[in-house]
Amino acid sequence: MTATTAPTRATGPRTAGPAGSGPRGGDARQRAKRRQRVIALVFVLPALLLLGALVVYPVLFSIGRSLFDAGGSRFVGGENYAEVFSDPATLKAIRNSTIWVVVAPTLLTALGLILAVLVEKVRWATAFKLLLFLPMAVSFLAAGIIFRLAYEEDPDKGVLNAAVVGVHDTFNDSASYPSARARDGQGLTKVPDGSYVMSDAVMPGGTTALGLVGVAPDELPSGAEPAFPAASREASGTEVLGVVYLDFTPGGGGEQGKVDKTESGLPGVAVEGVRDGKVVARATTAADGSFALRDLEPGSYAVQLPAKNFAPPYEGVSWLGPALVTPAIIGAYLWIWTGFAMVLIGAGLSSLPRDTLEAARMDGANEWQVFRKITVPLLAPILTVVFVTLVINVMKVFDLVYIIAPGPVQEDATVLATQMWLVSFGGGNNQGLGSALGVVLLLLVIPAMVFNVRRFRRSQS
Repeated sequence: MTATTAPTRATGPRTAGPAGSGPRGGDARQRAKRRQRVIALVFVLPALLLLGALVVYPVLFSIGRSLFDAGGSRFVGGENYAEVFSDPATLKAIRNSTIWVVVAPTLLTALGLILAVLVEKVRWATAFKLLLFLPMAVSFLAAGIIFRLAYEEDPDKGVLNAAVVGVHDTFNDSASYPSARARDGQGLTKVPDGSYVMSDAVMPGGTTALGLVGVAPDELPSGAEPAFPAASREASGTEVLGVVYLDFTPGGGGEQGKVDKTESGLPGVAVEGVRDGKVVARATTAADGSFALRDLEPGSYAVQLPAKNFAPPYEGVSWLGPALVTPAIIGAYLWIWTGFAMVLIGAGLSSLPRDTLEAARMDGANEWQVFRKITVPLLAPILTVVFVTLVINVMKVFDLVYIIAPGPVQEDATVLATQMWLVSFGGGNNQGLGSALGVVLLLLVIPAMVFNVRRFRRSQS
């Protein structure tokens, strides 16, 4: 019996497969990925906690709080949102916010574009940009205080009204004596329009003296001179001479209705000669109060001091009145953010292909055509980003409105952010309605934010 041997399996040296191709390699790869996720989570966790505490939680809490009443104890559903669109003060805030969104970003973008283009042609461009960008370093609170003082209606305090009054007085040099009045029984009668008219008519060749009281000696113009010499003049046959004077003798004494030696003339007073109800001659008193109505025809005339002599002096523009308070605050906002718009647009302008601009000029295009048909279209992405960013910013504006607008016109200038604070903490004590306003404000801002983020991602791809 022969023994058979089983065939032996040929064995050779075992060759290793690709690194990580086996079970152990796959586990190592998964462990590495998990470790990377843990490390990423550790680094991101502080930011996530801050984001949740400062953004997510307040948003969720405000949404929930907006569904309850002022005290937070009774569920009211959508009543607060219905009140948002029915309360007159809130509707005014929505109207003002709309004005802000339409006007401020448009003006800033246009102004930034114009300045960015012009700065390229200025020799000291860097210094000019720095000067315009400096207001960005000023807080809104400080800027509000600065412009509150600048818009002060009193010309002695407000720099804008001081300039306006200075220009006005340069072209209108007639004096004004708002406290002046005539003594009773001294020949001057006050008519309904505020003018003073002589009771007795005057003929050409005659003279008259018009005495007023109620003007303090320290309120007299600096160039006023004694009226006594002017009262002794003699008139010709075609004129009426006279003097307007302060019928008051310093230290007492003197005679009422008569020009005494120590009494002062009133310069700059307008005087009119009236005949048959029409003004036929005009004059303005000199430093000694003298005047002359000349080239008069024979007849009788009434001499009058028109009401403009007694009108209050021009005090300038009521910048913070109900009509101008919102444009005035927008002006302060423009002062702060113009540098921001100019720098961003200037950065985009510096990256434009110069050969395209030069080619257009060589083809005969003037600077306006180059700007309108080449520069602006190429800058459209930058202009859009600047505009949308400013829209988001003006939706949140609070400091300037709250600081600049005086209390009596606060409601005329209020925007959604200030209205939200006022109804929640500024006396309204209705945090349910305030939370609803906050949610509405968030919903209005989100579309602009989403648009900005999408545009940024497209520009990065």
